[in-house]
Amino acid sequence: LMLDNVDLQWAIILQIFLLIWYSPVEYLTVRNLTFRGSRRVLNEYEFLPLLSSREQLMSLSGSMKVLTLEHVRNKVFYFDQGILYRQFSEMNIASLTIYDAYMPHMLCPNRTSSFQYLNFSHNALTDELFQDCSTLTNLKLLILKRNKFESLSKVSFMTSHMKSLKYLDMSNNLLSHDGADMHCRWAESLTELDLSSNQLTDAVFECLPVNIKKLSLQSNQITSVPKWMAELKSLQELNLAWNRLSDLPGCSGFPSLEILNTEMNSIVTPSADFFESCPRVRELQAGNNPFKCSCELQAFIRLERQSGGKLFDWPAAYVCEYPEDLKGMQLKDFHLSELACNTMLLLVTALLLTLVLVAVVAFLCIYLDVPWYMRMTWQWTQTKRRAWHSRPEEQETVLQFHAFISYSERDVLWVKNELIPNLEKGEGCVQLCQHERNFVPGKSIVENIINCIEKSYKSIFVLSPNFVQSEWCHYELYFAHHKLFSENSNSLILILLEPIPPYIIPARYHKLKALMAKRTYLEWPKERSKRALFWANLRAAISINLPIADGERCGETD
Repeated sequence: LMLDNVDLQWAIILQIFLLIWYSPVEYLTVRNLTFRGSRRVLNEYEFLPLLSSREQLMSLSGSMKVLTLEHVRNKVFYFDQGILYRQFSEMNIASLTIYDAYMPHMLCPNRTSSFQYLNFSHNALTDELFQDCSTLTNLKLLILKRNKFESLSKVSFMTSHMKSLKYLDMSNNLLSHDGADMHCRWAESLTELDLSSNQLTDAVFECLPVNIKKLSLQSNQITSVPKWMAELKSLQELNLAWNRLSDLPGCSGFPSLEILNTEMNSIVTPSADFFESCPRVRELQAGNNPFKCSCELQAFIRLERQSGGKLFDWPAAYVCEYPEDLKGMQLKDFHLSELACNTMLLLVTALLLTLVLVAVVAFLCIYLDVPWYMRMTWQWTQTKRRAWHSRPEEQETVLQFHAFISYSERDVLWVKNELIPNLEKGEGCVQLCQHERNFVPGKSIVENIINCIEKSYKSIFVLSPNFVQSEWCHYELYFAHHKLFSENSNSLILILLEPIPPYIIPARYHKLKALMAKRTYLEWPKERSKRALFWANLRAAISINLPIADGERCGETD
């Protein structure tokens, strides 16, 4: 039977209840109930005028099993509310619902109650409800959502005597718990608990039923699941949606966990080892979190591929929030290379590339003799700097020689017996610079070489297998080649005294190889008939009028 919009005086409502109670009706629902009365205080007998005693309605064994009262409004201004609460608490029925009645309290039954289901949602009940109440031993389901409960530990003590309690709904209250609160003592039979929409923090895990199987902590202020929490061996389903979690919780405290909900939290990069620590989980709801699409997330994405569809609502609910340029991209479409994400691999690759680069540079330096050239460049620079500071009045270089001769000591007989006599004697006036007679004592060899090259119109290099084996010949060739480029002059003359096989030329003599490949050189003829032309060509190459100092005449020597 369902009655809707009942607005009568209390006495008439009681008559209706009594009539129904004696009827075969088993399920009675009254919605939008308003009962009225006088403004004076009603005594017990006036309040129940139709009953010979207050116990009559309480002890009736009618057909009624379920009574539901929804949206109750009381306009009896003055009466003893204890009488009303006693009427309800002593009813001999299995199920009682009083919903949205602004009810501030309910009495504990005086004797063992037949209640198996109680729903007092949307009222004003507080922590004092059913404290030390031991008569609700048959109660299996208790719903107290949308009330004013504040202490989780007191709620636990409220259930401690309810030996048959299976389900408890305490959602949408003001519940909190911290370490300073008293210890908790829940009904051992309790297997399903709803604590959603309260003010609970991480400390709630200190105060949970040990045999709980299904637990909802949705919409609280939980930031993490403490590792020191007591183990909930029977927990199979855990709802942690709409909290402040920064990562997926492990299953060290939930060895039997099968379903986990962590939606709408602050999880940026979920742990990739979740399913390893939670092997029995068959469904993970972790969508609608502000995921940061980075290398760390790659492992979680691979985890989805390996999990076999354990991620609920994949891929729609799994979207990048950061960085800004990837916002809105589904995680299934996010990819980074293994090299970009594996720091160790990246370091090893960078190290290998660096080593290869260093090896290549070192090889080229050794092959091309770069350190030698750098050293020679430094010496040339230092020599020029010393010359600049020591004799500023002689900054302008004056040619004193037609040619500087560079040769190996092993070829000295040819130079002294053939080259010098044929150039310095005879027709013309040729001044040759030779290290044995023109190097200035006290100066370094390098400085003498540079000075002689700069004071000579040409530099003659007598090439032979002996030449390429001489270190000083290499110096002289280097500085002459430097002058060739720095002054943009054509000052090099190459005389091939003996053929030089390419294989005997050291790798660092690459300049000599280049000069021999690009520049015309004079070959010393073995036939005497061709030597006159050889000397004529050489004289023509070094011919220039030099400024003659006072007292000097062509052909004179000191």
